[in-house]
Amino acid sequence: MYTKLWLDYETEDSGASVVFDELNPEDGKIRNALKELKRCSFLKDKTVRLRMIRDESLREEGYHIYGNDPEYTVEAASETGILYGAFRLISLIRLGFYEVREVPANGLRMLNHWDNMDGSIERGYSGNSFFFEDNKLIINQRTEDYARFLSSVGINGVVINNVNVKGEACRLIDERHLPQVNQLAELFSSYGVKLFLSLNYAATMEDEHVGSADPLDPGVRLWWERKFDEVYEKVPKLGGFLVKADSEGRPGPFTYGRTQAEGANMLARALKKHGGILIWRCFVYNCQQDWRDLKTDRARAAYDYFHDLDGCFDDNVVLQIKNGPMDFQVREPVSPLFGQMPRTNQMIEFQIAQEYTGQQRHVCFLIPWFKQVLEFDTYAKGKNPGESRVKDIVSGRTFDYRISGICAVSNTGNDENWTGHDLAAANLYGFGRLAFDPELSAEKISAEWIRLTYGDNEKVLRNLQKILMMSFAAYEKYNAPLGIGWMVTPSVHYGPDPDGYEYSSWGTYHKADCRAIGVERNASGTGYAGLYPEPNASMYENPETTPEELLLFFHRLPYSYVLKSGKTIIQHIYDTHFEGAEDVERMAELFGELRGLIDGKAFDRIEKRLAHQLWHSKEWRDVINSYFYRKTLIEDEKGRKLY
Repeated sequence: MYTKLWLDYETEDSGASVVFDELNPEDGKIRNALKELKRCSFLKDKTVRLRMIRDESLREEGYHIYGNDPEYTVEAASETGILYGAFRLISLIRLGFYEVREVPANGLRMLNHWDNMDGSIERGYSGNSFFFEDNKLIINQRTEDYARFLSSVGINGVVINNVNVKGEACRLIDERHLPQVNQLAELFSSYGVKLFLSLNYAATMEDEHVGSADPLDPGVRLWWERKFDEVYEKVPKLGGFLVKADSEGRPGPFTYGRTQAEGANMLARALKKHGGILIWRCFVYNCQQDWRDLKTDRARAAYDYFHDLDGCFDDNVVLQIKNGPMDFQVREPVSPLFGQMPRTNQMIEFQIAQEYTGQQRHVCFLIPWFKQVLEFDTYAKGKNPGESRVKDIVSGRTFDYRISGICAVSNTGNDENWTGHDLAAANLYGFGRLAFDPELSAEKISAEWIRLTYGDNEKVLRNLQKILMMSFAAYEKYNAPLGIGWMVTPSVHYGPDPDGYEYSSWGTYHKADCRAIGVERNASGTGYAGLYPEPNASMYENPETTPEELLLFFHRLPYSYVLKSGKTIIQHIYDTHFEGAEDVERMAELFGELRGLIDGKAFDRIEKRLAHQLWHSKEWRDVINSYFYRKTLIEDEKGRKLY
């Protein structure tokens, strides 16, 4: 017997009920909701009622789920809410049903893909692209399965191509690709997901009739107006565009002596009549820094380039700001831009691709770190706690932004398991759940993912949750200490290389010598600490009050400096690097206990990855500890082997 599905529409006068024996409603979202419910064998002999009601409190994407076995009801005020609610009901029945009324906290909940049209992925660690191959757009069953996944965790936007737009990707907005782009936009839309494209800001430079990308040039403005007219005629459901300009050698407004606001607004105004959003990335800095210069500070760049432009951006522009001021390091302070542009739409950018956190060869569950960032109080509205946490700012609650939200660089590819490391899928699922509801704990999210993926065996749940919840701290221990970051092999960003970037032009220095380590970012140094509102500025100004996990990011200190634990910095470095490798050894042991309780192929893949991580954590331990031992000639108090 099939699941009995009822679809109600509430009118002003009365509700009308129809039983759907065939999946034939016109709206794709409703059709897909019914299809998902029908495919669930555990819903056999149950009744599910989908009710469209007039309830403004549920807004566009919320839902109310209630009932008792064998009858359940999903109520929503829109087709999108019905679809999200159907997916949520499926999860709830598997997890243990309870009544929920949920409305997403963030308006934009997005994934950014760094996929190239040749099929490669910049910072891709799970195979090649499933969107592109041989400079063509691919749409197949895997594409639809991905759309299903996004919808099931409440992701409502996806950028499919690399923000560093090059080659054939520059022509995704040309007639040759627009039919396929439209097909993909329609597919995603039927799952409640908006399609976005990364845009080459300098595209007009390639047109011989324009030859410029000056945002104040009338010819440039006209070119984009005509281009967006063409794009939206062919792809009416396109959400908008993501732009990276003036960074890492890419042309932008600075090329013509213009501001970031002038560049963004030129595009945004051409998009306005189509309802399009322009996402303008704040990853803008001069990558030709002189390592001898102790005052120029890459960490200041986004603040210095954008802060004074508050109120200058059009209302369909949203600034996409990385969670920290550098580049997705395992530990950075929260970007000082959050909360300090009250008249400018903002969203936060995380990275789940693990570029600097093990590249999906190491288990590194990032949700606890994301939670810390979102809970950080910026004090942007004064010293009353809890009024301007990052999660309140990017949700639009603090300053009532018109557009705001949360995004992450995706970690998927065409590997059989989608994410290279089976356990890396917890970051993908976890990001979606956290973007929808930032109040969820990392423990709850990890438990949900484990049970939905591996079932209800208590030992599997217990051991995998221990592995996930200890993994970020373990990685941080055997990585760079106390917030200094960047001790990685240049370019590939994998593996220890303590001085790899130390004399480069990228501005990512730790300044270690035989006596001290760290960058002075207080008033006597680069002044970066003073960019934060009080009391955070004073907290970061003084080593005694700076959180120790960020101590060397903000201060240059001797190795003999004593931490709150009573250990010196050098002993802390030795201890944490040994402890980190020991933690990974424990993670491998915990996983080994699950042999026979997890599918054999998946078990073998994870076991091999953990074996590599154990070896690599010891490599990190020995390289970093030996580096500092050779710098300082200070022995480990515990007499362990240093090289």
